[in-house]
Amino acid sequence: MRILALDIGEKRTGIAVSDVDGKVAMPVKVLATAEVMAYSAAFRRVIEDFQPQLLLFGIPITLSGEEGPQAKRVRELAEGISTHTDLPSEFFDERLSSVEAKRILRENGHSERSMRGKTDMIAASLLLQAYLEAHDASRSDADLHPRGPME
Repeated sequence: MRILALDIGEKRTGIAVSDVDGKVAMPVKVLATAEVMAYSAAFRRVIEDFQPQLLLFGIPITLSGEEGPQAKRVRELAEGISTHTDLPSEFFDERLSSVEAKRILRENGHSERSMRGKTDMIAASLLLQAYLEAHDASRSDADLHPRGPME
């Protein structure tokens, strides 16, 4: 199943996609959040090109494990996007994905200026990869224990 992940920010939205087997996440692009919300031609093209079966939204969880005001905003925006695309959606903890994306880019020699457009799509890719790995682990557990955990 192909999944499209969106890391929605105030100004920009990072977009990543999984391979058709749902094993590997790949960064796609960054669009202005306003473009995504308006279901612009650029965003429609991403949907048409990748034909995802699921939209995954990064939900900002605080370090204490709670949803703050930004999470509420993301949920509202995600609802609008899901309505436009007519695709099911899920949410996944995106805590520190942008921090990790910046660290990776810095380690690869990028300046703060050159990171600006890349951070969001790398963060979306990290979010999606974490989701894929979490779901792969839960599938593996189900395969090992088809009737539930062993007692």
